[in-house]
This record gives sequence, C-alpha cells and structure tokens, in this order.
Amino acid sequence: MSTLTITAKGQVTLRKDLLKHLGVQPGEKITVDKRPDGRIEVKAARPTGNISDVFNFLKRKNGPSLSIDEMNEVAARGWAGKR
Repeated sequence: MSTLTITAKGQVTLRKDLLKHLGVQPGEKITVDKRPDGRIEVKAARPTGNISDVFNFLKRKNGPSLSIDEMNEVAARGWAGKR
C-alpha cells in the first residue's frame, strides 16, 4: 500500500511506480470513481471511439480524401519534424 501526501491546495501527486502500474504516461488521463464506502477507484482512462474516426480524420474539409502519395508525403514530413 502507498501513502500519499495531500498538499495545501488539496492535490495529490501519484508516484512513477503507481503511474506505471496504471499504464499511463504524462499527458494521458485517469478516471476516479467514488465508492460508497468512502474509497476511490483510480483507473487509466482509455480512449473511446470507432475505427472509422481515423478514416474521417484523413478526409480533407470540403474536398476529396487524401491520395496515397499525399498521405506518404504528410507522414514523411512528420518523421522529419516538419508540419
């Protein structure tokens, strides 16, 4: 069991070993559920959505979808650190 300290602002910091156990990285989210017996349950918030959301992301606004060559070009720029 881990003991955490509450700050003057009412905040708690989770240590790296706890974050690793949850499988979360900096910038990701966790959920906290209040249990009826005064306990809380902390879980990693897993993204929800459909695979079709990815395909809709690739569509141009008010235009046709990207071609394979255009997708490859975008990917190459991303790997090179260019946007």
